[in-house]
Amino acid sequence: MPIHVLGPELVAKIAAGEVVERPASVVKELVENALDAGATRITVEAWGGGVSLIRVSDNGSGISPEEVELAFQRHATSKISDLADLGAISSLGFRGEALPSIAAVAEVDMVTRTADNPVAARLSLREGVITRRSQARAVGTTVTVRHLFRHLPARLKFLKSTATENSHIATLVADYALAFPEVAFDLMLEGRASLTSPGTGSLRDVCLAVFGLETAQALLEIPQPPTGEVGPPVVSGLVGPPWLSRSSRSSLRLFVNRRWISSPMLARAVEDAYRGMISPEKHPIAIINLSLPPAQVDVNVHPTKSQVRFHEEGKVFRAVYQAVQQTLLEHTPVPQIQRAAPTPVATASVESPPLWAEAQVERKASAKPLPLLRVLGQLSQSYIIAEGPEGLYLIDQHAAHERVLFERLKGQLEQRGAEVQGLLEPVTLEVSPQQEAILRGQGATLRRYGFDIEAFGPKTYLVRAVPAVLPRENLGQAIQELLDGLAQESPASWEERLVVALACHGAVKAGQVLKAEEMEGLVRQLEKTAQPHTCPHGRPTLIHLSSGQLAKEFGRR
Repeated sequence: MPIHVLGPELVAKIAAGEVVERPASVVKELVENALDAGATRITVEAWGGGVSLIRVSDNGSGISPEEVELAFQRHATSKISDLADLGAISSLGFRGEALPSIAAVAEVDMVTRTADNPVAARLSLREGVITRRSQARAVGTTVTVRHLFRHLPARLKFLKSTATENSHIATLVADYALAFPEVAFDLMLEGRASLTSPGTGSLRDVCLAVFGLETAQALLEIPQPPTGEVGPPVVSGLVGPPWLSRSSRSSLRLFVNRRWISSPMLARAVEDAYRGMISPEKHPIAIINLSLPPAQVDVNVHPTKSQVRFHEEGKVFRAVYQAVQQTLLEHTPVPQIQRAAPTPVATASVESPPLWAEAQVERKASAKPLPLLRVLGQLSQSYIIAEGPEGLYLIDQHAAHERVLFERLKGQLEQRGAEVQGLLEPVTLEVSPQQEAILRGQGATLRRYGFDIEAFGPKTYLVRAVPAVLPRENLGQAIQELLDGLAQESPASWEERLVVALACHGAVKAGQVLKAEEMEGLVRQLEKTAQPHTCPHGRPTLIHLSSGQLAKEFGRR
């Protein structure tokens, strides 16, 4: 086929494919236009998963009658005018592609009125044919999109079910409600109210509408530095306490200058701040907004504007990590034993079960450090019983020792390097191919942490020295288990996984009898750690039964 210039209609549909991926893409572009127009209330309606109909209404500034048709021409925009503007974009939209792209793949009606016009202008676009008339409307704009992708059956074929497409729309509207808490959003899906945000300006109020009451109440606010003390970037938002985690990243919302973005780098910064506080397979709830001068971020990267580039990525990463971590450290969760809610019964004569038969762990936020504890004894050869000024504490001896060793190892490496224990006789180690790959690929790191392991024939190695934290018993088996654990995929860095594994293998085990002085020493060391309430895997090290609970259980109050 010879080279030729594509026709304008085909060019428009190709370009539209980059902007309009699915019905939620249409909602995104129209909501962004409404926000850029200064709207304080936005209503979104969708039928048939957005394929049959999408309607977005706002009370923004509207478009003047003279410019309505111009708004549907490609690259027509009021948001930038020259190359300098492209380097410091402060609006959500700027390319002038949204409306013409939508009109290229659907039927579009727009009704818009500005404050200085008595009536609204109505514009209808059907397959490139434009009709106009006047209509009554309050100040603002309503855009109705019908029969999306009707003439593009290939695109329709790749859309998901109505429920799935509605879910994408709901997620998108929730994102913008979280980014703009001062704007009231109403979302109607298939004729039913799906989301209503109050527009009070409170992010927590929006979280109540999006996540529910319990989650909204539990979220922790990122403290803001005094005005003028810290320059950009400034991090704000709400983060969940470690116990409030999810099995996916769907509740991790990231915004840059209130623009929703997809950023693996920022997601990692947030999750790194939770490391050691939640289990590796869990993910936090967090709503993070990063504010920085527009010139320091490039939003002209992706057709959907969902990805950005930062001029100083390292600085941005540290700002998010430190803000989230500091918030979590100030509200470290202290597990407490609470009576479970009694099940309603038909007869009043049946007494509620005793505390110990129906206890459950409830983690409550507390900014207090671990109090000074007096050791009373050991329970089931696994838990240390201790008394504090606020009641009784049960300490998991393995989890507590893991936390102590983890922080000790990190401190040693930052100061002088890991403590090494040379072996009088080398230990022979036969390894699997996967274990050998780790020994060869991470040999330098292992040596830095105190291992001296050298090759000694096919699949055989000699261990001449190990980190001092590793016990001498069954050393070969312990090293093989450690290598197997390091071979598994994990979001943590390889070095941090190694420190966690060393702490786990070096810690006292459940079922191990401890002397009184050993328990006392372990508790004193735990009190001095930076994060005494969780082990490096994110599990709790202790639970608390308050004096008030004890008094209540014994009928003293």
